Parts: sequence; structure tokens; C-alpha cells
Amino acid sequence: MSTSPARELTAVSADGTRLHVEVYGPEDAPPVVLAHGWTCSTAFWAAQIGDLAADHRVVVYDQRGHGRTPPSPVCSTDALADDLEAVLAATLGPGERAVIAGHSMGAMTVLAAAARPRMREHAAAVLLCSTGASRLVAESTVLPLRPGRLRTWLTGRVLGSRAPLGPVTPVAKSILKYATMGAASAPHLVETCARIVHACPRRVRHAWSRVLSALDLDHAVGELRVPTAVVVGTGDRLTPPVHAHRIAAALPHSLGVTELPGLGHMTPVEAPEVVTGRIRELVRTYTQSKEGA
Repeated sequence: MSTSPARELTAVSADGTRLHVEVYGPEDAPPVVLAHGWTCSTAFWAAQIGDLAADHRVVVYDQRGHGRTPPSPVCSTDALADDLEAVLAATLGPGERAVIAGHSMGAMTVLAAAARPRMREHAAAVLLCSTGASRLVAESTVLPLRPGRLRTWLTGRVLGSRAPLGPVTPVAKSILKYATMGAASAPHLVETCARIVHACPRRVRHAWSRVLSALDLDHAVGELRVPTAVVVGTGDRLTPPVHAHRIAAALPHSLGVTELPGLGHMTPVEAPEVVTGRIRELVRTYTQSKEGA
């Protein structure tokens, strides 16, 4: 089937940032809202859109500075929450409830918005993929060193680098695969992720790396009061499974952690059937059953 968006629109955030939004699938189908992560774009969700749009209304948007949303001088978790609220307001009717899924910084966006009025109004259930709420740099295993101050300092320098990524070369793909994907990832999937990540402007990548290095959303996990499932790859070096289990333990309504053996950080691309299947299950259980009650 075609994956051209049924419509494109602009959601205006609290500070005036104009967010690029795409909506796929039938207008009367159960809604799913997808929030991508750091250095990615709506293109990251291609597999989920291609599958879900047959019988769901799929809403995707570009985070500020990413994809077709212009950069903003404001980079913060509050801004991410504002942006998600703006997207929900622009795409869902009053009281309409959706399954909201986020990957990496997109999942942090969901956490940051957990106590917001529009999140409380519109979230039926949540899927958090490959994410953390705090201590991202300290827990990262991108550098094969023992945990401690040296690894934390060096990791911060690597993830916060201002260096341009340049063209998508074989060496660049090898580095990206090592840092973000499982060892058995197919070459075409590595290529896909590399092209998405390399398209992110250098200044945007650096600005958001500073937000992530200081991230502390532990307090927000307890505010996410809807049924919430967590997915993580056991080979995730950016947000290792320790984060997933810490979040799941603090959630008011945890549906547990699904660990994907050998997979890395890019779970929606590396394991599209698992992630899409989890979203479908959440829709079936927490939106359609309520509507039919």
C-alpha cells in the first residue's frame, strides 16, 4: 500500500515553534502518535507507518530542529513536552484517546509530558522504546571501558561532539552500527539509520546532546499513570537495559519490559514487527475495548 500521508499540517508549540506533522491512514481509525528520537525524523517510523496505516490513524511529527521542523533557540524537556501537547491538540478531537509511542528522546518527550493536561486527556496507553530517564552518559556503554568518571567524561565528549558527521561512508556506517545497532543488523537497515542520523544538522545534534547529558526525568516516571510497556535491546549501548528496568519499576501501571536479544538502540527499525505488534496490542487492549464498552 502507499505510505503517502493522508495529510500534512503544522502544529504550533507554546513558544511559536512550527512543528511538521504527518497523518496517515483512515480518519475514523484508532489513533497512534509516534515521537522519534535524537537526530532522527518522521522517516524513522517508516516500518510502523507502512503497517499500522492500513487500519490505524498514524500521527508522526518532526521534533524541533529535526526533519522539516525548523530549529529553535529553546532546547529543553519542557519544550519537548510543549511540542507533544501541540501535536495532540492539532490531531486529536476533545477526549479522543490514542496509543502514544516514543523512541529514545521521543520516549523522554512522553515522560516529560506525563503530567501535562493534554497528555492526561489523550493518552490511552504508552510504549517507551530504548530510552532512559536520567544518568544517560554515566550508564552508556558506547565506550568499552569500565564504569566510572573517565568513561563518563569521555562518553560525554563523544556524544556531545560538534564535529560534522559528513557523508554516509562505509566507515561512518560501521561507527553508527557499533554505537546504535545490534551486531547482526542487516546492511540496508544500517544504511537507512545512517542516512536519517546524518541528515540531522550538526548544531541541532549538539544542542540536544547537552539536554540529554543533563537529563533528569526520574520524577516524571511516576506521573505516567496510563498502562505503559517498555521495549529495549539487550545490546543497546546508548540506553542499556538498566534504564528500561528502572523505569518499569517506577511506573504506576507498568506492563513490564520486553527485552530483544542482541538488538541495539534502534528497536523500531531493527525489530519492526515486535514494536508494531506491541503498539497494535496496546490499541486493541486499551482503546478499542473502552470504545466498545
